[in-house]
Amino acid sequence: MLEKEKLEQEMNNAINWIKQYVQNSGAKGVVIGNSGGKDSATVLAMASKAIGSKNVLAVSMPCNSRNSDFEDADLVAKTFEVKNIKVDLSKSYEEMEKQINLKTNKNLSKESTINIKPRLRMTTLYGIAQTLGYLVIGTGNLCEAMVGYTTKWGDNSSDFNPIGNFTVNEVLEIGKILGVPEKILKKAPSDGLGEQTDEEKMGIKYSQIEEMIEMGNTEEEAKEEIIKRYKSSKHKRSLVPIYTFERKNFLKEQ
Repeated sequence: MLEKEKLEQEMNNAINWIKQYVQNSGAKGVVIGNSGGKDSATVLAMASKAIGSKNVLAVSMPCNSRNSDFEDADLVAKTFEVKNIKVDLSKSYEEMEKQINLKTNKNLSKESTINIKPRLRMTTLYGIAQTLGYLVIGTGNLCEAMVGYTTKWGDNSSDFNPIGNFTVNEVLEIGKILGVPEKILKKAPSDGLGEQTDEEKMGIKYSQIEEMIEMGNTEEEAKEEIIKRYKSSKHKRSLVPIYTFERKNFLKEQ
């Protein structure tokens, strides 16, 4: 974890970066998926400080989710005086699942049922953002990205992301500095798409991922799993590969 002075410096730099990015884009504000967790709460706090609470719109998107998650999301929004709207995606998901099962004559795989929900959420955020002239601000941290604990074209998609180079503990510390409610910071990280926590789903701890990032070492069994996940999830951290060949392209000269 970054030393306190360095972390505070980078936190302030990231907040200024948010302000400049929004100004340079000409956007009116930002829209954020408000899950009631530490990452979205910390980004919401940073964005509020950068561009003002009235220019931040929080969106809670339950999808057969726990009621407690919405209550936590509402607490975060009220803490930073940000408007929070609720768009329930449960019926949208259920109808999509029903239609896909019917047309393919097969039930959706477990992985599909997990990944469709974050993609529906991102579709919702972009629908709102483009309607209002806002940007979608990302909420994924470095630890998640390094092991691919994200959904491609779902929660790993956004217009820009101020915490993508901060580890879980650094995000927690930033949240603490900015006044994120202690209840949220102490809450076990979860994607809200089931009863298990993130660490239970991954089978590894965020502290172990952080050790690998910062020191290249952790418990041997976890180390092997982290490296395996890092290599297999490379495609999630890259642009879509395209076939290329030599050709004239006058736009590249502009």
